[in-house]
Amino acid sequence: MTSTETSPPREDTRPEAARGGPSGPPRQRKYSASERKLRRTGWLMVTPSLLHIGLWTAIPVIATFALGFTDYNVFSPPRWIGLDNYVEIVQDPVFLKATWNTISYTFWTVPVSMMLAMIIAVALNQGLKLQKWYRTAFFLPQVTATVAIAMVWLWIFNPQQGLLNAFLAIFGIPGQAWLADPDWALWAVILVGAWQGIGIKMLIYIAALQNVDESLYEAASMDGASSVRKFFAITVPMLKPATFFVLVISVINAFQVFDQIYVLTDGGPANATTMMTYEVYRSAFQEFRMGMASAQSVVLFIFLLVITLGGRRATREDH
Repeated sequence: MTSTETSPPREDTRPEAARGGPSGPPRQRKYSASERKLRRTGWLMVTPSLLHIGLWTAIPVIATFALGFTDYNVFSPPRWIGLDNYVEIVQDPVFLKATWNTISYTFWTVPVSMMLAMIIAVALNQGLKLQKWYRTAFFLPQVTATVAIAMVWLWIFNPQQGLLNAFLAIFGIPGQAWLADPDWALWAVILVGAWQGIGIKMLIYIAALQNVDESLYEAASMDGASSVRKFFAITVPMLKPATFFVLVISVINAFQVFDQIYVLTDGGPANATTMMTYEVYRSAFQEFRMGMASAQSVVLFIFLLVITLGGRRATREDH
């Protein structure tokens, strides 16, 4: 009977810290002279960007949070008043109206523009003639100055010579003073916002459509699926990651709307179109209540933070 010989185990020559032994925390790695030089060079290259972020972002954000607890009008030193600004915000009917208007504006502009952008993106992804021209035409409002766009829409909404009332007159529909009527002004602003937001969303959807496997559509066609069926069964699910991204950035942009409100309605009539950002502007640069404007900015920041975190969480759970 023979016995099986076993060779002795090899000695682990690695340091005990690398083996997970009980020698305490691993030692800090020592860098060579060339590695230290590279690290210093890297920090030197990013220092201007870090200084820029600290000077123009971090310090203003901290100052905004601090000034929100003060009574500050630029002409005199800030005076600490605690939570008085936030209590006034909660009790201010104008700011509450602005918050509701912002939510309403977001509720209507975001889904409408997203739906239209997806449909247009799918249509322009079919290899149409002059599709590059069409893409440029739809994207042009996104890169055009908002003030210039608002001036064009001022003419369109003009109650006497405007294009919209002239078009309605063809069908015998009476025109409206779109931007002067409290019942119609917000809807007019929503129309402009939804129209202007289509371009960038369309571009994102077109980019996402390039990653959809064409074999899925071919298999669906072999099964006799219609174009509408393929759109809802293949296109919409495959665009879900892009949809979440578009949703988050669209809601953030909608909450920050300002230019078109300033040009089209100046927040009127009777505060029917005032928004949270416009109230921040009015408090800061018309009433010179910088403390109140800072508190309103903090409230807006909290809204955007909740929306962003909610969107990221939804995206993470989806994947």
